[in-house]
Amino acid sequence: MEWDAQGAPVRLMGVLNVTPDSFSDGGRFVQSQAALEHALQMVAAGADVIDVGGESSRPGAAPVPAEVELERVLPVVEGLRARCDVALSIDTTKAVVAEAALAAGADIINDISALQADPAMAGVAARAGAGVVLMHMRGTPQTMQRGDLSSPDIVAEVRDALAARLAAVVAAGVPPEAVCLDPGIGFGKTVAQNVALVARLGALAALGRPVLLGVSRKSFLGALTGRPVDDRAWATAAACAVGVAQGAHLLRVHDVAAMRDVAAVAAALRGAGR
Repeated sequence: MEWDAQGAPVRLMGVLNVTPDSFSDGGRFVQSQAALEHALQMVAAGADVIDVGGESSRPGAAPVPAEVELERVLPVVEGLRARCDVALSIDTTKAVVAEAALAAGADIINDISALQADPAMAGVAARAGAGVVLMHMRGTPQTMQRGDLSSPDIVAEVRDALAARLAAVVAAGVPPEAVCLDPGIGFGKTVAQNVALVARLGALAALGRPVLLGVSRKSFLGALTGRPVDDRAWATAAACAVGVAQGAHLLRVHDVAAMRDVAAVAAALRGAGR
């Protein structure tokens, strides 16, 4: 799969957590039928991609065995592929899960480890011709918010790390046109660092690949507003609008209908400004 040119309209990736413990909607869509119904609602609301995840990546989340992850995601991927033709993404760090999901109809591997957690992942992506999202993360979900998170320049650190990962996966056989980059908002960053990454997202867009921005309902928005996780739609909208103005190509969101309007207006203003 190749991503659209960067000049194309901003796309929306709807979040579908088939998990009992994700930070925002954990437990709501564990049952396959509930997950399918919610995904189809997001498609009807305008989602261009549905991102199916069977393992929580919230801070401190415990890893799950591959067989559990497969039991959670495969029925959903298969069901969605039979019912709609939007792009499907599998949110996983395990090559065996990615390979099975691609065989079941997924188009994209969304890997929070940037294809580093499993050495077989790049080969799976290359052989399948899958799209790939490379995300920046310090540590693992179990450790990423611990210890010293300081950085002399978080934007430069993330840019350089993603540039290195892009070069590595291309060398492993993944075409550059298949790669999208994600700064990993909330993954081993402070509130101030998350703000800086959104505000200076153009530094990542300068790498020449589309940029995915995932800010939806995240804890830094709660820190800035004092709002609980289920009351951060307006904060999410503000961060998404700034991200689009800075060059975001894809927004990973929970509230698809509202964020489609945000994306459409922010993209129009970005275009007019140029």
